[in-house]
Amino acid sequence: MTITYLKKAAKNATTLEDNTREIVSKMLGEIEAGGEQKCAEFAAKLDDYHGNIIVSPQEIAEATNSLSQRTKDDIRFAYDRVFSFAQKQRAALIDFETELSPGLWAGQKQIPMQTAGCYVPGGRYAHVASAVMSVATAKAAGVDHVIACSPPKPGQGVNPAIIYTANLAGADTILALGGVQGIAAMAFGLFTNRAADILVGPGNRFVAEAKRMLYGRVGIDLFAGPTEIAIIADNSADPHLVATDLVSQAEHGPDSPVWLISTDLALAEKVIAIMPDYIARLPDTARFAAQKAWSEYGEVILCESAEEAAVVSDQYAAEHLEVMCEDLDWWVNRLKNYGSLFVGEETTVSFGDKCSGTNHILPTKGAAKYTGGLSAGKFIKTVTTQRMTQEANREVAAVTARISRLEGMEAHARSGDERLNKYFPNETFELEAAH
Repeated sequence: MTITYLKKAAKNATTLEDNTREIVSKMLGEIEAGGEQKCAEFAAKLDDYHGNIIVSPQEIAEATNSLSQRTKDDIRFAYDRVFSFAQKQRAALIDFETELSPGLWAGQKQIPMQTAGCYVPGGRYAHVASAVMSVATAKAAGVDHVIACSPPKPGQGVNPAIIYTANLAGADTILALGGVQGIAAMAFGLFTNRAADILVGPGNRFVAEAKRMLYGRVGIDLFAGPTEIAIIADNSADPHLVATDLVSQAEHGPDSPVWLISTDLALAEKVIAIMPDYIARLPDTARFAAQKAWSEYGEVILCESAEEAAVVSDQYAAEHLEVMCEDLDWWVNRLKNYGSLFVGEETTVSFGDKCSGTNHILPTKGAAKYTGGLSAGKFIKTVTTQRMTQEANREVAAVTARISRLEGMEAHARSGDERLNKYFPNETFELEAAH
């Protein structure tokens, strides 16, 4: 394979991980030992917040009244589409029972988790859409109690639009907590007496590491780091739209990777040339983030063919993957590893991030090689059931006994023996392993 890096990233997704782990591990230990008081101390220390941790009905009403009708209508637009899509996902998960052999039935049942913790970022930006993506999807899955958690601002609390959105989407409790302390509160059941069965939602590297460390004690949606975008573009692509979409993800943060994979040198060089101007036109906060992201995490890769570009894309396994190429059906059928695919220039990651319907909580750091993003299925346990007639034991119990003895597990074998003795007392069975 012959590829050329026209721009190579100076940093990668593992940068700063060791320091992050040390900080998060210490905080989780202190919060578990100190409980709600230690959680509140971290809120005061890190966010300069001294107000109520549990958002009250009065605060929800005030947040609702503070928003314009247009804003509430736009949030409802996003909610309707995300919730409807999640409902379709839930409907695709079915219970069934099938007879595998005469008298032996096996089945599966879909059981929603009881409590879900949904983290909604609110630091650099107020991620209203993340409240929709996590809370609405959990409710569509049938989760009984959903806790939403978002960082408060000093003297203000949680962003009013986030409060309104979380409440609209069905959150049963809203916590004014950010970062590690928010994740810990949901995992340990602080302030709610309901420990989360699963933690979901995007966040900074400290939030992601806290979820990773707690995995096993609780479920998580996926291992995630800073948001990523890859765009595959050929000579038919519009370089201005390519640059616009790269910048749209770079503004998330200074450590957000943005990758262009192109089969056309002129297109790639044009995008490299115009990126600085597109970034320079952003407001201050977004401009700082995008400049660092493009400078330190941006890559432009030139490939000789579509197949080569597809191979590179599958190796990167980007969280968001846009395709701006001819023969779009070929790309849809060929590409394998991505969190969410955006086909053609008419759609963009920004649409999926905000309101078009698919979930924006997606795998990063190569995790798209083995998992998809947040869906209704993440909040549901698929459990199995089995029932059997006495007659079916004639075959199953004997095979179980022989396999168990082949493995050297005599106690297992006797579970089969005893049933055969009970159900068929006058019959003889071959119960020893063949040699």
